[in-house]
Amino acid sequence: MIKVTVLYPNEEGKKFDHGYWTTTHLNLVQGLLGPMGLVNGEMEKGVSGTDPSTPAPFIAVGHLYFNTTEEVHAAFMAHAGAIMGDISNYTDIKPQFQISETLL
Repeated sequence: MIKVTVLYPNEEGKKFDHGYWTTTHLNLVQGLLGPMGLVNGEMEKGVSGTDPSTPAPFIAVGHLYFNTTEEVHAAFMAHAGAIMGDISNYTDIKPQFQISETLL
């Protein structure tokens, strides 16, 4: 299984609308990428660092699952513009991306 991880650093003064992401943005992503191999999408909301009194290093982390890296690259080559164009509707944080192979 291939996992695309989207990390949103928890930067002071920045916004992130979890409600918009979990409804509107994820629906957009699933609608565009589902026919191209997207198996599942999910979002984590950061709640703290290892010390419960410290903020989480990431305000949000998204995961998109595909069966192959070829599916990932084909899907994003076709639809990155629409997906990236929606980011400003829920955050002003520049996301970081990683594509990984899950081992377990």
